[in-house]
Amino acid sequence: MKHLTRLLAITALSTGMIVTSTTYAHGIWFAERATQLGLIYGLGADDLESVKRLKYIEDISGYDADWNPIPTSLRVAEPLLLVDSDDQPTVVAAVMDYGTWTQASDGQWHWKSKDEVPGGLSSTKTFKYAVHIAEPMKKPMHALAGHSLQIIPVETALPDLLGQPMTLRVLHKGQPVEGAAVLRDFVNDPDAEPLMTGVDGTVTIKVRNQGLNVISASYYHDVEDSIELDKISHRATLSFVLPHEPE
Repeated sequence: MKHLTRLLAITALSTGMIVTSTTYAHGIWFAERATQLGLIYGLGADDLESVKRLKYIEDISGYDADWNPIPTSLRVAEPLLLVDSDDQPTVVAAVMDYGTWTQASDGQWHWKSKDEVPGGLSSTKTFKYAVHIAEPMKKPMHALAGHSLQIIPVETALPDLLGQPMTLRVLHKGQPVEGAAVLRDFVNDPDAEPLMTGVDGTVTIKVRNQGLNVISASYYHDVEDSIELDKISHRATLSFVLPHEPE
């Protein structure tokens, strides 16, 4: 039944009509695919078709170790979206506007605003963000334009080994936000109990993987005096790779 439910959800998404509430849980992140960096859309082990969602990517950007912009774009290489750049970026980032979703009285979710769904119960505008650290940074990460939610490492240098502590700060519109839900392994343990950021927007985790790490943060806020939607949902990821021992 679980597999059938998931199949129905994916099928409905491809029609642009109805999905389950897991739409909000999905995110975007960067990961290597056949030695090339790709932009992934999914949740946990669900690596869904990112090419179909290219039109919802509002921005793709790259930076060198000193945070100077590097021309960066996405290239379709079915079924993947791969990162293209003339130089090797230290950091790559992306912003996705995934539209407004409304839950109808029968429990189904529609890719429409609340005023377009008769008897709509709840409506949410969804944004997804991704930042990937590919090389060591020379300067601390700062708030990036267009990233309304962002995970920032407090220290410039990343940990060397799994299990080491790492303090993160979550920003909403450039300011530390309390109550953001942080998952330390969005890909391998998406159902874990999240850690909540404190009043200074920080949370300390233990790095989970000697390899790809995808950390996520989610944050919701209400919208007042709107007939179209009730709240806005943000999900951000921060990804990086800890190298394994030489072969």
